[in-house]
Amino acid sequence: MRAMLLERAGAPLTPADRPVPIPGPGQLLLRVRACGVCRTDLHIRDGELPRPKLPLILGHEIVGEVVSTGAGVTDVATGTRMGVPWLAHSCGRCDYCKRGLENLCEHALFTGYHVDGGYAEYTLADHRYCLPLPAGRDDAGLAPLLCAGLIGYRALRMAGEARRLGLYGFGAAAHIIAQIARHQGREVYAFTRPGDAEGRRFALELGAAWAGGSDQTPPRPLDAALLFAPVGALVPAALKAVARGGTVVCAGIHMSEIPAFPYDILWGERCVRSVANLTRRDGAEFMALSKEVPIRTHVQRFPLADANAALDQLRAGRLRGAAVLEMPA
Repeated sequence: MRAMLLERAGAPLTPADRPVPIPGPGQLLLRVRACGVCRTDLHIRDGELPRPKLPLILGHEIVGEVVSTGAGVTDVATGTRMGVPWLAHSCGRCDYCKRGLENLCEHALFTGYHVDGGYAEYTLADHRYCLPLPAGRDDAGLAPLLCAGLIGYRALRMAGEARRLGLYGFGAAAHIIAQIARHQGREVYAFTRPGDAEGRRFALELGAAWAGGSDQTPPRPLDAALLFAPVGALVPAALKAVARGGTVVCAGIHMSEIPAFPYDILWGERCVRSVANLTRRDGAEFMALSKEVPIRTHVQRFPLADANAALDQLRAGRLRGAAVLEMPA
């Protein structure tokens, strides 16, 4: 099979021919149809996340067709379309797993980080962590739901019943969550890179009540703010924008250093919290929700061989929505 391989952190991905893997007990072999390009992939490639498996096939927003199954898999038929998300395995024995917090499992494994992912024509996955996908959507349109959508959904849940919702960094996750929030009757306030007029237009097209630069103050105090941009300086900015009792949710797996800020912008029972990974329950709930909400994912399609270009465009903020790699037929 053809794959794009990370051989050294900080280096571009390298095209490689690899053997098609053989599924072990409990595993699915999937022919990859599409794989989303996530900012976490960029953090791994750049060496900002420690100790990835090397060499590594990135990618954890995988839409694939089941080609064969390993021993013990009796409930997934070949030909079924399945999604492979970030969470690849949890121990099931630790206190976190027993409390339903498998996203915090200290022995968890993650797709495209500890195990090979979807920047390839085939991939393996534990069938217990794969997600059945809704019918009626194309492969590339589904791929961003498997991380941008899932992490965005978990972040939105942490915002509680917030009616005025700020979204900092209007990329793959924010453009999905904005649609869900509007469907739920919330007001959306979008924050883009300063000077990104196109990003602001995009947010307004998706129903945002207001769109401005991340250096601007919204016209009304927010009930909650979700930070999808990995910029630590946005934490105090968001705290200033939320009302008393408001919540700031940091939704990324990596963020630059948060600068010191005065206590008075935290005072008033404001809260700062993070999102870590996802659970299988998140996946089931979000996929059910995606059948009810008319989510329209905006994707920019790239062939597998152009994975480096997709990552570079993500870094530069030149994507409208999400980048998705499509495999050759």
